[in-house]
Amino acid sequence: MKILHFADLHLGVETYGSVDPATGLPTRLLDVLGALDEVVEYAVGNAVDLVVFCGDAYRSRNPSQTEQREFAKRLRRLSEKGIPVFLLVGNHDLPSAIGRATAVDIFDTLAVSHIYVGKRPDIYRIPTKQGYVQVVALPWLRRSALLSREEAKNLSIDQMNDRLQEIMTRRLMDMISELDSALPTLLAAHVSVSTAKPGSERSMVVGRDPVLLAGNIAHPAFDYVALGHVHKRQVLSQNPPVVYAGSLERLDFGDEAEDKGFYVVDIELGGRERHATYEFHKVDARRFLTVKVDIDADDPDPTAAILEAIARQQAAIKEAIVRIQLSLPGTLETLLRDGEIHKSLKEAYHVTIAKEVRQESRLRLGDWASEELTPIEALRIYLETKNISRERQEVLLEYGERLIREA
Repeated sequence: MKILHFADLHLGVETYGSVDPATGLPTRLLDVLGALDEVVEYAVGNAVDLVVFCGDAYRSRNPSQTEQREFAKRLRRLSEKGIPVFLLVGNHDLPSAIGRATAVDIFDTLAVSHIYVGKRPDIYRIPTKQGYVQVVALPWLRRSALLSREEAKNLSIDQMNDRLQEIMTRRLMDMISELDSALPTLLAAHVSVSTAKPGSERSMVVGRDPVLLAGNIAHPAFDYVALGHVHKRQVLSQNPPVVYAGSLERLDFGDEAEDKGFYVVDIELGGRERHATYEFHKVDARRFLTVKVDIDADDPDPTAAILEAIARQQAAIKEAIVRIQLSLPGTLETLLRDGEIHKSLKEAYHVTIAKEVRQESRLRLGDWASEELTPIEALRIYLETKNISRERQEVLLEYGERLIREA
């Protein structure tokens, strides 16, 4: 049985983009849709039996009609090919209040063929071309859905998260006890796991998440554990495989060094003991690139130094989201020729320039005992406080020494 696992689309992220003149759509939306198209085409062309999406279809709990339309187009293609898709609800898919629909409920409401929505902890038995597979769903759960107002009263955030962890773990163990051991079994969860390394999702959430222990997730009842929520791709355990697919597209500079894509899982059927293998497949995600430039106080042409640093990275800059991290003294900021810098970056997809303007510490003559300084030493200190280049200082000191001798 072949299963495709991916997560964290965040359709609607528009940071570091613009509007595409041909379609009128945000360019970053097109980036994410391009990556999603790679997932769909792989599933259609490689006889995938089940696609498991582990949450956060949209950036916002109130996605635009355009975002919903584009997502539905891709799901329809999978549905028409008879490939079942399991959609888990993530924290970005949840409504602002209990009782309201999640961002992906519409597929359940319309009973779209081959589409299954996991919006509550439950066991879903899904028919595939290779037979049934059971998916234990652990979607993102609100505190208010697990704790009554009275129960949560007077609890600190840490105490509340500890209580949530107990409730979620107990519910998970209850579902495990109800499993059919003869069927291939997945856990699909949108959660934070204790041993996971955080990624770019840190900048997209407020507050602290309840955390589940890795030992409770890596249960032998599961053939494979498919995780979402953490944007950094990582494998937490091998037996069974416990895997964060990571975000499908790079979302910010926290993803700069990360490959993006999806996992294809093969579960051997027919034997008493099943064995799962998995392989990561990269998508052509938008590249992010940081160019760091540190300008010295005595640099006569800071723009030239920046242009030189950009030229060294020119091949990587093309079609990338580029961040210039510039550190320079405040006295040189007015010397920057912004037009030349932006012209050198014209092949970039998007450019942002972050300046760190240093206030250079200056020596004060009052910090020194004046009776300990010779006139030429005092002149040298004075010139240093004026941020004059070394070459210029030597010329002025030479003339100064000559004048002092004449006096």
